[in-house]
Amino acid sequence: MAGKTPREPAKRADAAAAKPAGAEPALLSGGNPQIPKGDGDAPVQAYIAAMPGWKSGLGRRLDDLIVRNAPGVRKAVRWNSPFYGVKDNGWFASYHVFTRYVKVTFFQGASLRPLPPGSGKDKDARWVDIHQGELDEEQMASWIRQAAALPGWKHGTTP
Repeated sequence: MAGKTPREPAKRADAAAAKPAGAEPALLSGGNPQIPKGDGDAPVQAYIAAMPGWKSGLGRRLDDLIVRNAPGVRKAVRWNSPFYGVKDNGWFASYHVFTRYVKVTFFQGASLRPLPPGSGKDKDARWVDIHQGELDEEQMASWIRQAAALPGWKHGTTP
């Protein structure tokens, strides 16, 4: 770190804090909105509004499906993604923007029927990648109802 003074990191932080009020949220890799961590509907709506292109409309449709099919749903933004949960039961779903699709993850998706198609290292989580024009609202509503009824994922602040 030759040539750097202890004050330089502080200057960078001050420059970031000086971002004009009302400025558009930054888009991270793949177009995912960078939204500060927060609880409630407001940060989720900020995330949806910042989703690029057709993905914003998809975000509104997903949010509406979740609200209609999971009574009393709680919302938050964590790790630059909207999270949905049930009070005292943990988080049941989240979604995240990628370049060509939106990935909807069900944290206990291995218990859903039919199984969502995506799987990885976590034996419980399953997901579906939704490309433009591909949302199957009937299937998504079924998965949401099933997922909201299961014990959810609990990490850090729970709903």
